[in-house]
Amino acid sequence: MDVLPGGTATFLLLFGLFLGAFAVRSALRLGRVLRLVRRGERAEGRCADRRVVDRGSGMEWRYATEYVFAFRTPDGAEVEFTDHAPGPFGFRVGAPVRVSYDPADPVRRATVAGPGAWGPALMPAVFAAVLGLFSLGLLLGFAAARGWL
Repeated sequence: MDVLPGGTATFLLLFGLFLGAFAVRSALRLGRVLRLVRRGERAEGRCADRRVVDRGSGMEWRYATEYVFAFRTPDGAEVEFTDHAPGPFGFRVGAPVRVSYDPADPVRRATVAGPGAWGPALMPAVFAAVLGLFSLGLLLGFAAARGWL
C-alpha cells in the first residue's frame, strides 16, 4: 500500500524540492555574506558575548553556541548582531573583529566574515552544495522513476 499517490516517485519529487528549497536559502545567505564582504562598509568591532542557547529537548544537538558581535557606526550608534560560528574555535569575549555591514540596515545586515573568520561564508556554502547535490540526485531519481530518463 502506497502512502502517497504515485508512491516512490512522489516521495522523490517532494523531498527533492524540500531539500532544494533549503539549498536555495543557503545560497542566498552566502550571496548576502559575500556581497557584504565585497561592498559593505567596514568597522572595527568586538565579540560582545558568547552564549549557549537551548534549542529544545527534541533536537539532536540540543545546545548551540551563539556569538554576539558589537560595533559602532560612524554616526555613533552602537550595533549588536549575531553571526554564524566564525570558525572551529570561535572567538573569546572581547576579541577584536572586522565587521562588514550595510549602512542602510546594520542590525540585520552585518557579518564578521573575512580574513581569519570564514565560518559565516563557509557554512552556507557547504549547506548549499551538499543539499543541492542531494536535491539534484532525488530529482533525477524522480525523473528516472517516471521514465523520463
